[in-house]
Amino acid sequence: MRPTAPPRLSTKNSPAQPIMAGLVTALVGYTSSFAVVLTGLKAVGATDAQAASGLFALTIALAICAVGLAWFTKRPITTAWSTPGAALLAGAATVNFGWDHAVGAFLMTGVLIAATGAIPWLGRLLAAIPVSLAQAMLAGVLLKLCLAPFVALSTIPLYVAPVIVVWLVFLRLSPRWAVPAAMASALGIAGFSMAQAGATGVVGELLPTLQFTAPAFSLEAFTAITLPLFVVTMASQNVPGVAVLASFDFQTPWRASMLSTGIGSAAAAVFGGHAINLAAISAALAAGEEAGEDRSRRWIAAVSSGGFYIVLGLASAAITALATASPEGLLEAAAGLALLGTLGASASSALSDPTSRMSSLVAFLIAGSGLSFAGIGGAFWALLAGLALRLLIERKRN
Repeated sequence: MRPTAPPRLSTKNSPAQPIMAGLVTALVGYTSSFAVVLTGLKAVGATDAQAASGLFALTIALAICAVGLAWFTKRPITTAWSTPGAALLAGAATVNFGWDHAVGAFLMTGVLIAATGAIPWLGRLLAAIPVSLAQAMLAGVLLKLCLAPFVALSTIPLYVAPVIVVWLVFLRLSPRWAVPAAMASALGIAGFSMAQAGATGVVGELLPTLQFTAPAFSLEAFTAITLPLFVVTMASQNVPGVAVLASFDFQTPWRASMLSTGIGSAAAAVFGGHAINLAAISAALAAGEEAGEDRSRRWIAAVSSGGFYIVLGLASAAITALATASPEGLLEAAAGLALLGTLGASASSALSDPTSRMSSLVAFLIAGSGLSFAGIGGAFWALLAGLALRLLIERKRN
């Protein structure tokens, strides 16, 4: 009689698997877009210290929301900062109001997100905005930022070329890690540049701090930042986030999610954070089989991601210092690489329906043109023009 072979241990059922999935979720979410956040906050008036504070505040807020939602619902609900929203801010460099007005606009965005969960008719009003127009506006905003890596090739080729090469290599070998690897290489180059320049810093300055900014409110900031940021965050993050979880047969508690992320956004706003929301792309890492075959334990991955986000948040000041010391244009180039996938998905969604293609195209071009009228940026006018064209011309044709 042949001896019975010992049972093989399956890593898919390992108790640590959801925790490791949470680690990957946090690493991918943070490293693939922190440069976009820093670029966006600085574009609307934040100093280096205020941008670092905003990055830290966003990280803590989304971590708390992820842990709370996952723990109480026992579902793998993950959260993230609004990367498309940060890209929108990066395209709003022509705003002429102060940082305190930008903070006020962030605060109002949080209020609107929370109100979407508390007031049903507001959710219905938002749903009335065609997704294709919101995606066209986002694609137009992203266009200039996504051109940055290739523009930088002519100005700082020795710094940017290695980042692009790393991105291409990982895009071929392990696409998920292409952007984080490119970001890591950009930070490495920034560190080398800092060392070459003989820059030194006090350790205390590399510790994360929260800088409170008293918000100021104006109609100009509301139309230029709040409305476009709210629409982009809802259409490009929250709605897809619900769809991603549904694809794994997990139902998202809409009211609780919007109230949590809205309040979290408002709390982070006074420290410089723009908005947090349901995770979309990285949501699959915690909700799918990578978090284990036992579906009832996948919520642990979302809780784990929140814990690891806090750890990453502690490095926010050091990361901001490295980004600040980087050669001019390098940070924007890395952010552009991070957003190429989002640009492709947004443009495809915006132009997929031939019956509304013209209004989407006009919205895309206006948002991408950098138009600023009456002190209000192109994102607002893009949405307004697209809606007008759709209602006055395309709807009559159809």
